[in-house]
Amino acid sequence: MHRSVLAVGGHIGDMDLSAGPTLAKLVLEGANATIVALTPGERGHPRLSPAEYRQQKVAEGEAFATAIGADFMVLGYSEGFLPDTDDVALELATIIRDQQPDTVITHWRHSSQRDHEHTARVVERAIYLADLPMDHELPRHAVRMLLHTEHAEDLRDFAPTSYVPIPDDAFYRWVSAIRHQAFARGETDGFRHIDYYTALMTMRGCQAGYPRACAVFDPSGPQVSKLSA
Repeated sequence: MHRSVLAVGGHIGDMDLSAGPTLAKLVLEGANATIVALTPGERGHPRLSPAEYRQQKVAEGEAFATAIGADFMVLGYSEGFLPDTDDVALELATIIRDQQPDTVITHWRHSSQRDHEHTARVVERAIYLADLPMDHELPRHAVRMLLHTEHAEDLRDFAPTSYVPIPDDAFYRWVSAIRHQAFARGETDGFRHIDYYTALMTMRGCQAGYPRACAVFDPSGPQVSKLSA
């Protein structure tokens, strides 16, 4: 059972695209979901200043989370400069202790984006620290499942172990929400992100025997999981 899920991305929008359909599915099945962005992703607009784009990205991230029925947080690190340190991991571990997620979803370990690779390492460290006995005001928490989601910039050596079927109601909830993000529409870098992830879900669905599916990597071992709440 997946009663609570935490999706952690390097930038606002990373988990919205790659894990968003899975989160929408789980929310519709009764789970609680929270999206955490370690940085706003504020340096990716060709015309807006980082301060201006940060404001836009935060508003878009909040709107997306609300539209799929999730909560949203963004931490105070800067795009391109996310450190892979215990300080970041401890901050995230506190969120894990507070939110008590059964499942954590994050980036794959290898990426063309350094922030993504740092996020994957920070998440693994945070999961360990969240279950470590400490002098902490919040109780320790053991995450039951860690999943690495499939992101367009994190494809090196990615080989799925599980497929999450995405029903129509979750897919259309995701599409309705994600189309309000400027970068997802391709307005910042010209890449048609929504088309890409829609096609990816169709392809993974063909492999898994569903109309649509999202692929994930489970470090605990190969399986084909329906991942339901």
